[in-house]
Amino acid sequence: MTTDSEALNLLEDLIKKAKALGADAADALVFESASLSHAQRLGQTERMEREESRDLGLRVFKGKRQAMVSSTDMKPETLNALAERAVAMAGEVPEDEYCGLADPELLATQIPEIEMFDPEEPSPDALIERARRCEEAARAVPGITNSEGAEAGWGSTRVALATSTGFAAAYGSSGHSVGVAVLGGEGSAMERDYDFSSAVFAEDLEDPAEIGRRAGERAVKRLNPQKPPTGQASVVFDPRVSGGLLRHLAGAINGAGIARGTSFLKDKLNQPVFAEGITIVDDPHRPRGLSSKPFDGEGVANKRRAIVENGRLTTWIMDLRSSRQLGLTTTGHASRGTSSPPSPSTTNLHMEAGSQSPEELMADIADGIYVTELMGMGVNGVTGDYSRGAAGFWIKNGVIAHPVSEATIAGNLKDMFLNLTPASDLTFRFGTNAPTLRIEGMTIAGA
Repeated sequence: MTTDSEALNLLEDLIKKAKALGADAADALVFESASLSHAQRLGQTERMEREESRDLGLRVFKGKRQAMVSSTDMKPETLNALAERAVAMAGEVPEDEYCGLADPELLATQIPEIEMFDPEEPSPDALIERARRCEEAARAVPGITNSEGAEAGWGSTRVALATSTGFAAAYGSSGHSVGVAVLGGEGSAMERDYDFSSAVFAEDLEDPAEIGRRAGERAVKRLNPQKPPTGQASVVFDPRVSGGLLRHLAGAINGAGIARGTSFLKDKLNQPVFAEGITIVDDPHRPRGLSSKPFDGEGVANKRRAIVENGRLTTWIMDLRSSRQLGLTTTGHASRGTSSPPSPSTTNLHMEAGSQSPEELMADIADGIYVTELMGMGVNGVTGDYSRGAAGFWIKNGVIAHPVSEATIAGNLKDMFLNLTPASDLTFRFGTNAPTLRIEGMTIAGA
């Protein structure tokens, strides 16, 4: 990879070329990435791949018109042609009154140092060993009869961003992962499950053998499922799936959707949308966070924010364009690639833990479902209607009774949010995290 200074010099030269060709303003960014991955099944290697890429994007403005171009070719003659093409395109596209670069006072001037880059690249042998231990432990669980395979991977990315208003900064991030999926049972009575671990630093990965053991035990526990009865009941979401509810929230408070008026929460700013005591935080500076970054995709300073505080919705998730549409100030949530304009997106999003253990949270449930897997995308972002396929376990008199499958759980996210209770078991395994969650009064369709 090139050094940060080399990448930033390249971008600043490209911006100068665009301005010399008639652009009023411009920004440019470059992504450089490298990855290594290994996959095996039944102890035999199926794939060992290494990939390296470098991608550059240029965005230029002429008045209230903007255009974007991208290239993987960094030769000077290619970049000259890229700048010419972008400026020519910007003269032809329709005006967008909300486009434009950030005002200088919004730009990040102090770039925080965040633990988000592991400089050590694992060897192919190290990845092979992680996957081997993971799959062997899963297959050793009594009742496991087949394997879909184990994978281990590593990736590293460097991002550099420069603007014609004087912003220029770069950062690196990394990730390690290992996981396995296995099957238990025989013939048409087989059941599948999985487990995995991902971390910024290799030392934070869970033990591959422990991951494999959990995957195997989960698959066996799902054998001989029943259809749940149809009716109203409590639904408990396992942490593997509970974060999905936060992603639905993030979509509903995305500034672009709010500006269009297409969200079921469009009128709920500064109002209660969850029960008292619920706090949801977005923290781009979380040390070793899987989605950490020191500034947003427009060079704007970002920071930790309580998106929901004591049940009350405090903010929209905004980039520059959506904030201008709403007459507000950007929250520093711009995310972008090289070939399209920025758009709002969360970073390390999590719901703070409650006070009860998962067992205590379920103790008074006479009949309910503990969901470990969700299928389908039956969520209406305009109305909040929610309906998804589910599998997991039936809760009877406060304890797990037997596995269930072929269920549908349904409700409306406005009601679900207000009737939600978090457990105390929050862990940071994903970019979006939530503890075990209990929701009252959902509809379950089964037998």
